[in-house]
Amino acid sequence: MDLRRCFTLIVLTATLVLGGCASTGPVSLAEVRQFADASAKLGGYGELSRRYRDTYEREQPYLSPAADRIAKENDARRRAVYDDFVSIQKTVVLYMQTLSVLAGDARYDLSDRIDDLGNGLKANAESGLQQRQIAAYTGLTRLLTRVIASGYQNRSVETMVRDGDADVQVLLEAMIELTRLYAKTNDNEKKTVLGIFDVEIPFSTKTSDRMLVTLAKVHYLNKSTEYKLVDKRYDLALQGLTKVALGHQKLRENLNNLHGDEVRKLLAVYARDLTKLRDALSD
Repeated sequence: MDLRRCFTLIVLTATLVLGGCASTGPVSLAEVRQFADASAKLGGYGELSRRYRDTYEREQPYLSPAADRIAKENDARRRAVYDDFVSIQKTVVLYMQTLSVLAGDARYDLSDRIDDLGNGLKANAESGLQQRQIAAYTGLTRLLTRVIASGYQNRSVETMVRDGDADVQVLLEAMIELTRLYAKTNDNEKKTVLGIFDVEIPFSTKTSDRMLVTLAKVHYLNKSTEYKLVDKRYDLALQGLTKVALGHQKLRENLNNLHGDEVRKLLAVYARDLTKLRDALSD
């Protein structure tokens, strides 16, 4: 073999080797990062959790003495489980933030966020949380603690999603169920508050009550508008949580093809939809 042919063979071999290295090197996971970021920033759930906790403060002025005693008991129950409900959200948000970091080029230290995980759910009997939801919370907090404490060494998006998907799905399901509970509680509050006006205004026919009735009608209109806006927020929050669950499911189903065009386009759509929902919740 002459030198020219030998040189050509060496160049060809080197090209094939380098090409092989390039094909197995890091792939763009920008869409994974966008989806994770949009999921972490969705919003809505925390606000609605606080509204659920503070139900009694809003309905108390409209309650009879007998109804007030029962409402106080319900208030104590809601406040007892509030921290557990919010802890679920914090864990899912931290998971998405960590997933975003793993999908990016840079590495950031999230070790200070471990404290946000707290000491676990209190498993209050009044909360209605199921044992599998409590187990999922424990499992995901352990995964996050392990990943964050390791400094992301030898970790990957694929490993994170594979190890966390089952628990993430259970916790998102819990958040969806709790949001529906919030909506039902709000509906009962709405009936209590607006019901007072529905009963009292028609019977206030005295001329001396004219100013009072006018003020009551204005207040009724304001409260009615408030409840309509809040009802919309429950719908938006449920849509968002459902999209987060579906998007993460697609991640799990396509772990071996995250660089594929179809998967990347799908994740980009989920990220875009979640951003729109976040903007609507911010209005």
